[in-house]
Amino acid sequence: MVTHMKTTIEIAQPILEDAKDLAKREGVTLRLLVEEGLRSVLSSRQSRKRFQLKDAGFKGKGLQAGVEEGSWAAVRDAIYEGRGA
Repeated sequence: MVTHMKTTIEIAQPILEDAKDLAKREGVTLRLLVEEGLRSVLSSRQSRKRFQLKDAGFKGKGLQAGVEEGSWAAVRDAIYEGRGA
């Protein structure tokens, strides 16, 4: 069974005016246009595949000797060692 609920939404004035004009030209209600728009958005978003970041990890041995966890200065120095910085 389909139920209907009343609700209040705020719509920017220019969009509302365009929607009312379109509804009048097509001989339909503003409610019908709003429901059609919501169905369209819901459908397109439900059919999208959820993005999942590819695992770019590598098999390392963790922190290298001489680099203390949380020591940005030691990490930075190790990165640039031998590169003239």
